[in-house]
Amino acid sequence: MIKLKAVIVEDSRLARNELKELIKVHKEIEIIGEAENVDDAFKLINNTKPDLLFLDINMPEKDGFELLEMLDDVPITIFTTAFDEYAIKSFEYNAFDYLLKPINQKRFSKSIEKVIESISKNETTTITKNENALSLEKQIFIKDGENCWLVKLKDISLFEIVGNYTRVYFDGKKPLIYKSLAQVEEKLPTEVFFRANRQQIININHVKKVVSWFNGKLKIEMNSGEEIEISRRQSYLFKEQLSF
Repeated sequence: MIKLKAVIVEDSRLARNELKELIKVHKEIEIIGEAENVDDAFKLINNTKPDLLFLDINMPEKDGFELLEMLDDVPITIFTTAFDEYAIKSFEYNAFDYLLKPINQKRFSKSIEKVIESISKNETTTITKNENALSLEKQIFIKDGENCWLVKLKDISLFEIVGNYTRVYFDGKKPLIYKSLAQVEEKLPTEVFFRANRQQIININHVKKVVSWFNGKLKIEMNSGEEIEISRRQSYLFKEQLSF
């Protein structure tokens, strides 16, 4: 049976207790910590490395979105909130689910079942090709202001989030395109392009060096000199992709 370590981040003690009652039904989940504000949650998550995060949005001083931006290695995140207006924004932060308070047991359990199913698939499924992926020889038209380039996909070493834009690295150039990293990722062949973390996708054919880093992470150096940290969660998949 899959065992999941979970952290609850919620400023209301009553809401934390209600969430713990919902979790009791699921023996596969172990609550390893609670926090009532973002700063305490940041320390707790970095120290305990949970698999699953139950996260409120509206909290004093900093909100749940700010917490996710602070983290290098983001756990599977389920938002728990009384407000529905943040739903779209939550999925921009790769939220796994968005639960509206008051949360009933049936809805909560359905979410947990999906988490377990997703983890099981990731553990048993090898890297599959993206059916919508472009050929590595495909020439991509890139426009940044008045500057334009035609560049083969195989020559792009790195894609990186910059606000609402994505920075494209190739041949010493770093133009910005008005597309999200998720939109870009949909067109990339997964056998060559790898999601290193929430902010960056790398071309593994442009990797110069890989070294072990802190807390199970990897640090890589690209041929062009950029240094990239691969999150703890992604490091395992990276090793799998490059192994025989």
